[in-house]
Amino acid sequence: MGDIHGANIALRQCLERSGFDYENDILIQLGDVTDGYPDVYECVEELLKINNLISIKGNHDEWFREFIETDFHPFYWTYGGKGTLISYLKNAGKDGRYFATGSGFKTSLESSDIPDTHKDFFRNQRLHYIDDKNRCFVHGGFVRDVPFIHQAKSEYYWNRSLWREALEQHEHGANTFTIATKFSEIFIGHSPTTHWGTDKPLTAFNITNLDTGAGHSGRLTIMNVETKEFWQSDPLLELYSENYRD
Repeated sequence: MGDIHGANIALRQCLERSGFDYENDILIQLGDVTDGYPDVYECVEELLKINNLISIKGNHDEWFREFIETDFHPFYWTYGGKGTLISYLKNAGKDGRYFATGSGFKTSLESSDIPDTHKDFFRNQRLHYIDDKNRCFVHGGFVRDVPFIHQAKSEYYWNRSLWREALEQHEHGANTFTIATKFSEIFIGHSPTTHWGTDKPLTAFNITNLDTGAGHSGRLTIMNVETKEFWQSDPLLELYSENYRD
């Protein structure tokens, strides 16, 4: 599943439409549960119901983890953080206790307001996951000419060069795409396919991008990695018309 960005209605639609079995199926969620639409708390609660959840760390999730550990958000809740604020303030009974400043938002939300189960969720997210078929699941990507295990940690949730270089070479008709560490397939999020004119997954060589723009006006996507069949939510503009992210 691609980036959720606080869109719990979309999350539930994808799970329902795919016939996902909470007891027996495995969900590999590619990160960025937080920031965007105002149901982050609800998204985490829904994901915690899944017995076999593999949760990958996204860059937005890492910002929220930093807040959990330090009571300070490194970007003052900008870049979609307002949705996360609204969600956790509401759960803490502190509705509306935030206001815009010149550099972001000030708020009464404290780390102690975050439930322990949610703290553990963000603390325990993985940087990546490699399954028994040598498929790699990672939020952003990695530097392709550096061995996978030697990457700086931030590359896994920040890197966009892997996808951009693969897409560029694919569009120019290249037959191969060289990566220092070979994987049978790679699944990423982080770089919305809506930037390339579609709200459907895109594949270049053996890399599939499942961020189909749920953080903005696109859709959330869940895919069966064995068959490549996928299911999507309704457009986020329809689901959250009053909370659309600019």
